[in-house]
Amino acid sequence: MAEPERTERRLRPAPLLFEPSEAVADPEHFFDLESIEDPQELLARATELTLAFRAAQERAVEFQALAAAQLADPRRFDRLTPGAIAERAEWTEDYARKMIEFGETLQHGRADLA
Repeated sequence: MAEPERTERRLRPAPLLFEPSEAVADPEHFFDLESIEDPQELLARATELTLAFRAAQERAVEFQALAAAQLADPRRFDRLTPGAIAERAEWTEDYARKMIEFGETLQHGRADLA
């Protein structure tokens, strides 16, 4: 889970270009990395992708937490319990509670995510 208080500057990931459907069907094809022959270029591009996926994962977790907090909000007439949220997100109930808490922290301290 991403930390609620982040002091480092948010990295902008390299663009993740969607691959054509025929390339996705080939299990050996991955963002055209298999066609890069220069090891320095391959390392650079693979590193860009790694950083992009990490940044995307962190951002997605933050949005999951926001959604969990919104779904658990007691002011909602259709409020969900932590157990129901856990079931929908395929989490444990304890993790759902932590994500709800994290989302509440984000709602109160990070307007740029809302």
